[in-house]
Amino acid sequence: MINYSEKNGSLMFSVKVVPRASRSGIVGEHDGALRVRISAPPVDGAANAELILTLAKAFNVPRNAVQITAGHSSKLKHVSIVGGSPEALIKSLRLGASR
Repeated sequence: MINYSEKNGSLMFSVKVVPRASRSGIVGEHDGALRVRISAPPVDGAANAELILTLAKAFNVPRNAVQITAGHSSKLKHVSIVGGSPEALIKSLRLGASR
């Protein structure tokens, strides 16, 4: 189960990033965090940009709705997604965990 919280219409949760994967995508759950593989290397913010793009596509929100709030240089990041209905985002989060 992915741990998440809601605040002022935004959904906040942790993401475990696996950089330099063969392709980007949501893998599932790891220790209460969403596990995401990223094809970009962790150099000059490339992995963070790819993470934002991957999450925006997965949650069907614009890229500017996804923000990394903590862990910019860590594999464990805290992410906030604003926009859309929180219920739909939570449902997407649960589906992502079951992949």
